[in-house]
Amino acid sequence: MGWEEDLFALFDDLEQQAAALYDADRDAELADRSRAEYQHVTLASRLMASVDRDVTLDVAGVGAVAGRLERVAAGWCLLRGPAQDWVIALASVAAVHGASERSLPEVAWPAVTRLGLGSALRRLAEAEERCVLHLVDGGRHEGVPTRVGADFVEVRVAPDRLALVSFAVLAAVQSHD
Repeated sequence: MGWEEDLFALFDDLEQQAAALYDADRDAELADRSRAEYQHVTLASRLMASVDRDVTLDVAGVGAVAGRLERVAAGWCLLRGPAQDWVIALASVAAVHGASERSLPEVAWPAVTRLGLGSALRRLAEAEERCVLHLVDGGRHEGVPTRVGADFVEVRVAPDRLALVSFAVLAAVQSHD
Protein backbone atom coordinates (compact mmCIF):
# COMPACT_ATOMS: atom_id res chain seq x y z
CA MET A 1 0.00 0.00 0.00
CA GLY A 2 2.98 2.33 0.24
CA TRP A 3 3.06 3.02 -3.49
CA GLU A 4 -0.65 4.04 -3.45
CA GLU A 5 0.00 6.58 -0.68
CA ASP A 6 2.96 7.95 -2.63
CA LEU A 7 0.78 8.23 -5.74
CA PHE A 8 -2.00 10.03 -3.88
CA ALA A 9 0.55 12.36 -2.28
CA LEU A 10 1.92 13.10 -5.75
CA PHE A 11 -1.61 13.87 -7.04
CA ASP A 12 -2.28 16.10 -4.03
CA ASP A 13 0.98 17.95 -4.66
CA LEU A 14 0.12 18.41 -8.35
CA GLU A 15 -3.36 19.71 -7.45
CA GLN A 16 -1.87 22.22 -5.00
CA GLN A 17 0.61 23.42 -7.62
CA ALA A 18 -2.19 23.80 -10.18
CA ALA A 19 -4.31 25.72 -7.66
CA ALA A 20 -1.39 28.03 -6.86
CA LEU A 21 -0.76 28.68 -10.56
CA TYR A 22 -4.47 29.37 -11.10
CA ASP A 23 -4.56 31.79 -8.14
CA ALA A 24 -1.48 33.65 -9.40
CA ASP A 25 -2.95 33.87 -12.91
CA ARG A 26 -6.31 34.99 -11.50
CA ASP A 27 -4.70 37.68 -9.32
CA ALA A 28 -2.87 39.09 -12.35
CA GLU A 29 -6.11 39.05 -14.38
CA LEU A 30 -8.02 40.83 -11.60
CA ALA A 31 -5.31 43.48 -11.34
CA ASP A 32 -5.47 44.02 -15.12
CA ARG A 33 -9.25 44.29 -15.01
CA SER A 34 -9.06 46.71 -12.10
CA ARG A 35 -6.64 48.96 -13.99
CA ALA A 36 -8.79 48.76 -17.11
CA GLU A 37 -11.99 49.62 -15.23
CA TYR A 38 -10.36 52.58 -13.46
CA GLN A 39 -10.25 54.43 -16.78
CA HIS A 40 -14.00 54.98 -16.34
CA VAL A 41 -13.59 56.77 -12.99
CA THR A 42 -14.04 60.54 -13.32
CA LEU A 43 -12.78 63.37 -11.16
CA ALA A 44 -16.42 64.21 -10.39
CA SER A 45 -17.09 60.66 -9.16
CA ARG A 46 -14.07 60.83 -6.84
CA LEU A 47 -15.25 64.23 -5.58
CA MET A 48 -18.79 62.89 -5.08
CA ALA A 49 -17.34 60.22 -2.78
CA SER A 50 -15.53 63.05 -0.93
CA VAL A 51 -18.62 65.11 -0.05
CA ASP A 52 -18.49 66.29 3.59
CA ARG A 53 -14.69 66.00 3.67
CA ASP A 54 -12.18 68.80 4.04
CA VAL A 55 -10.30 69.11 0.76
CA THR A 56 -8.00 71.54 -1.00
CA LEU A 57 -8.54 72.22 -4.69
CA ASP A 58 -5.86 73.74 -6.90
CA VAL A 59 -7.91 75.96 -9.21
CA ALA A 60 -6.60 77.49 -12.45
CA GLY A 61 -6.33 81.27 -12.14
CA VAL A 62 -7.04 81.17 -8.40
CA GLY A 63 -4.61 78.84 -6.64
CA ALA A 64 -5.33 76.62 -3.65
CA VAL A 65 -8.84 76.78 -2.21
CA ALA A 66 -9.54 74.85 0.99
CA GLY A 67 -12.79 73.98 2.68
CA ARG A 68 -15.48 71.38 3.22
CA LEU A 69 -16.82 69.87 0.02
CA GLU A 70 -20.59 70.41 0.30
CA ARG A 71 -21.92 69.51 -3.14
CA VAL A 72 -20.81 68.11 -6.46
CA ALA A 73 -22.92 68.46 -9.58
CA ALA A 74 -22.65 68.47 -13.35
CA GLY A 75 -19.48 70.45 -14.01
CA TRP A 76 -19.16 72.24 -10.67
CA CYS A 77 -18.79 71.81 -6.93
CA LEU A 78 -19.50 73.86 -3.81
CA LEU A 79 -16.74 74.31 -1.26
CA ARG A 80 -17.49 75.93 2.09
CA GLY A 81 -14.44 77.75 3.34
CA PRO A 82 -13.81 79.34 6.72
CA ALA A 83 -14.44 82.86 5.43
CA GLN A 84 -16.47 82.34 2.24
CA ASP A 85 -18.09 79.81 -0.05
CA TRP A 86 -16.77 78.86 -3.47
CA VAL A 87 -18.60 77.59 -6.55
CA ILE A 88 -15.85 75.98 -8.61
CA ALA A 89 -16.02 74.86 -12.22
CA LEU A 90 -14.64 71.31 -12.34
CA ALA A 91 -12.93 72.03 -15.65
CA SER A 92 -10.70 74.52 -13.81
CA VAL A 93 -9.62 72.08 -11.08
CA ALA A 94 -5.97 71.18 -11.61
CA ALA A 95 -5.54 68.97 -8.52
CA VAL A 96 -7.43 67.73 -5.46
CA HIS A 97 -5.84 67.07 -2.08
CA GLY A 98 -7.60 65.12 0.68
CA ALA A 99 -10.12 63.33 -1.53
CA SER A 100 -11.62 59.98 -0.63
CA GLU A 101 -9.94 56.92 -2.10
CA ARG A 102 -13.37 55.77 -3.21
CA SER A 103 -15.45 56.73 -6.19
CA LEU A 104 -19.22 57.07 -6.54
CA PRO A 105 -20.46 56.29 -10.07
CA GLU A 106 -22.86 58.77 -11.67
CA VAL A 107 -25.71 56.25 -11.72
CA ALA A 108 -25.74 56.46 -7.91
CA TRP A 109 -25.86 60.28 -7.76
CA PRO A 110 -29.02 62.09 -6.65
CA ALA A 111 -31.12 63.73 -9.39
CA VAL A 112 -30.22 67.28 -8.28
CA THR A 113 -26.61 66.68 -9.28
CA ARG A 114 -27.66 67.03 -12.92
CA LEU A 115 -28.07 70.76 -12.39
CA GLY A 116 -25.31 72.61 -14.18
CA LEU A 117 -23.17 75.59 -13.27
CA GLY A 118 -25.91 77.94 -14.46
CA SER A 119 -28.22 76.70 -11.68
CA ALA A 120 -25.69 77.56 -8.98
CA LEU A 121 -25.13 81.00 -10.51
CA ARG A 122 -28.89 81.63 -10.78
CA ARG A 123 -29.14 81.00 -7.05
CA LEU A 124 -26.47 83.64 -6.41
CA ALA A 125 -28.27 86.05 -8.76
CA GLU A 126 -31.58 85.50 -6.95
CA ALA A 127 -29.88 86.19 -3.61
CA GLU A 128 -28.24 89.32 -5.10
CA GLU A 129 -25.05 88.24 -3.38
CA ARG A 130 -21.88 90.20 -4.05
CA CYS A 131 -19.25 87.86 -5.48
CA VAL A 132 -15.83 87.72 -7.05
CA LEU A 133 -15.79 85.83 -10.34
CA HIS A 134 -12.32 84.37 -10.93
CA LEU A 135 -11.26 83.57 -14.47
CA VAL A 136 -8.93 80.77 -15.52
CA ASP A 137 -6.37 83.33 -16.75
CA GLY A 138 -6.20 85.00 -13.31
CA GLY A 139 -8.53 87.86 -14.19
CA ARG A 140 -11.52 88.66 -12.02
CA HIS A 141 -14.77 90.57 -11.92
CA GLU A 142 -16.28 91.73 -8.66
CA GLY A 143 -19.98 92.45 -8.55
CA VAL A 144 -23.46 91.04 -8.23
CA PRO A 145 -24.66 88.36 -10.66
CA THR A 146 -27.93 89.59 -12.14
CA ARG A 147 -28.94 87.12 -14.86
CA VAL A 148 -27.64 83.83 -16.14
CA GLY A 149 -27.79 82.80 -19.76
CA ALA A 150 -27.13 79.43 -21.37
CA ASP A 151 -23.35 79.85 -21.36
CA PHE A 152 -22.64 83.13 -19.56
CA VAL A 153 -23.44 85.11 -16.43
CA GLU A 154 -24.26 88.81 -16.38
CA VAL A 155 -22.54 90.65 -13.51
CA ARG A 156 -23.24 94.19 -12.36
CA VAL A 157 -19.70 95.50 -11.73
CA ALA A 158 -20.77 99.14 -11.26
CA PRO A 159 -24.16 100.87 -10.97
CA ASP A 160 -24.17 101.61 -14.70
CA ARG A 161 -21.92 98.82 -16.02
CA LEU A 162 -22.46 95.11 -16.71
CA ALA A 163 -19.95 92.43 -17.63
CA LEU A 164 -20.89 89.24 -19.43
CA VAL A 165 -18.66 86.39 -18.27
CA SER A 166 -18.50 83.22 -20.34
CA PHE A 167 -18.75 79.90 -18.48
CA ALA A 168 -15.85 78.71 -20.64
CA VAL A 169 -13.40 81.02 -18.85
CA LEU A 170 -15.00 80.99 -15.39
CA ALA A 171 -12.83 79.14 -12.87
CA ALA A 172 -14.62 79.91 -9.60
CA VAL A 173 -17.10 82.20 -7.92
CA GLN A 174 -16.24 83.34 -4.42
CA SER A 175 -18.86 84.74 -2.07
CA HIS A 176 -17.84 88.16 -0.85
CA ASP A 177 -19.03 87.75 2.73
